[in-house]
Order: sequence, then C-alpha cells, then structure tokens
Amino acid sequence: MVAQDKMRDMALSMAGTHEQPHFENTSFRVGKKIFATLNPTANRACVKLNAVDQQVFSLYDKAAIYPVPNKWGNHGWTNIELSLVKEEALADALACAYAEVKGAGSKKIT
Repeated sequence: MVAQDKMRDMALSMAGTHEQPHFENTSFRVGKKIFATLNPTANRACVKLNAVDQQVFSLYDKAAIYPVPNKWGNHGWTNIELSLVKEEALADALACAYAEVKGAGSKKIT
C-alpha cells in the first residue's frame, strides 16, 4: 500500500515535474505533458506507459496495475490501485512513465 502523499512526493521528486489540477484529479507533468495523475477519491494513480511497459507492469498484479478499460488504455494509460501496489512497483512505473513522456514530442525538457 502506498499513501497518496507518498505517491505525490515520488512523482514530484523527478526533475522538472510540477503538479497541476486536471479535472477532478491532480496531474504530474514534465514540460506540458502529463505522465501521471492522482485520483484522491478512488485512491488511484494513473500513468502513461508504452505498450511493452504496460504489459509488463500489468503482469505484476492484475488487480493492482491494469490498463484503463477504454481507448485511453490502448494509448498506454494504466491504473494503479494505491491500496494494493507496493512502493517499489509504483516507483518503477512512475519512472517509466516519466521517461516515456519526457522523451515524447520534445528533444529536451529542462
């Protein structure tokens, strides 16, 4: 289990990350691109992974980490149940999402 404050601290620890509202959720962005969100009501994080990483993380525990069940999931958006995931798995997923988004659409983000 990972507390919401811990998830927030983990996301914000990545270079150049800032927090911004995103509808009823909180988004974590590098540059202008979202790599993770936090839904405090559902106690769930959502991260943007590439297809391979999404498959690998979903193997961890299908109840804890799974693709968003709609076309957003087909684009790599992956739910993480904070009450079920271990801190190490969340840290790895956040790092992969950060790297995926940081490298997308821009040569350099500082």
